Amino acid sequence: MSKSYSASEQAYATVKELIVTGELPGGELVSEGDIAGRMSISRTPVREAFLRLQVEGWMRLYPKRGALVVAIAPGEAEHVVSARWLVETGSVRTVVADERATRELVVQLRENLEGQRSIAATGTRAEFSAADADFHRLIVRAGGNPLLDAFYDGLRERQRRMTTHSLARDPDQLARIVDEHSVLADLIEQADVDGFAHAVDTHMRRTHGLNGGAR
Repeated sequence: MSKSYSASEQAYATVKELIVTGELPGGELVSEGDIAGRMSISRTPVREAFLRLQVEGWMRLYPKRGALVVAIAPGEAEHVVSARWLVETGSVRTVVADERATRELVVQLRENLEGQRSIAATGTRAEFSAADADFHRLIVRAGGNPLLDAFYDGLRERQRRMTTHSLARDPDQLARIVDEHSVLADLIEQADVDGFAHAVDTHMRRTHGLNGGAR
């Protein structure tokens, strides 16, 4: 039983990563057999993984035909950015009230930035999208609100998918994204909440090709 559960978890993680990184693009129909053959496992754990991914909104199952990868919905990017802006700005407002917490966060962000620069030079879009998501998650986690932390976790893979899609559209923006992240870290260090709120909104909208001025 534990072996079956492990295979199901592995299939779930693998297929979700393929969707998030764009290797399985929105609109593609994939079969249990395709994934089972790719992973050298039986169809049963793949079926379990597909069911879970359907519940989470990543796939839509069609009996005897396969599973359709759900594309990024119209308006989804705007909704994700708006939610992220609220959570990240609120977290920064909490963090900068504590000088020690601010210093610790800035150290963590700058360590993450070093990783981003290395990935931007030699890594993949999937690796960069993960580092990008981790950068923003550090900000939320530093706010110390477990409810917001859990909520933000739910946005992480959608954020990664959007970022990977944006980088595929315009790979030249990698250096700019890293530079903007550096500015965000500086604004946190300066305890400039309003400056951060404006900059992070502009940053997210520019990255994901959204219109509208900064808040």
